[in-house]
This record gives sequence, C-alpha cells and structure tokens, in this order.
Amino acid sequence: MDKLEEMFELQMQLNARLHLDTHNLSREEKIEWILKYARAMQQELAELVDAVPWKWWKKQQHFDEENAKVEVIDLMHFIISLGQVLGLTADDFYNIYLEKNKINHHRQDTNY
Repeated sequence: MDKLEEMFELQMQLNARLHLDTHNLSREEKIEWILKYARAMQQELAELVDAVPWKWWKKQQHFDEENAKVEVIDLMHFIISLGQVLGLTADDFYNIYLEKNKINHHRQDTNY
C-alpha cells in the first residue's frame, strides 16, 4: 500500500468512527456532505491564514509555522473525505491529479 492509499484508508476508518459510510450515500446525502466538507475547508483555510502574518499595517506579527503545517493537514483530511464522498479512490485521485497537472503545465506553456 502506498502512502496515498494508506491516507485514504485511514480517513475511511476515521469517517466510519464518525458514522459516515461514503460508499452508500444518497444523492441528497452526497450534496449535504460536499457542503459540510467545503465549509470545513473554508474554516481550515481561515485558520491557515491566521497562522501567517497578513496584516500589512502591523509591524510585529507572529508566523506560527508549526500551526500552519497542522492546518494544511486538517485540509488534507477534509479533501480526502470529500474525494471519498464523490467516489474517488487513491488511484483515481492520483490519476486525475496527473491529468490536471499536465493541463496546468500546458496552460503555462501556452500563456493561458
């Protein structure tokens, strides 16, 4: 099992502890969980922003790099769960990432 597969498996186990079976969701439940995870990710992004100095008008600010790392991992938990709600496996996630990465490089090469 590779690292991404392990992360997907661990997230599935965590979701099961929270009584969420992403394999058997109705259309309405999928929509509900997509919105829940999207909102959770918005909050985690806000917490990430709060971990870095962003107030250009304030001279002394603390960069909490360790907390920023934790917030990125929190985001990854929600991203994997969101992918699972949408039926993505670790292989799907990887393959779609590779395809999108190619597109993004092509866009850069062609001044998109």
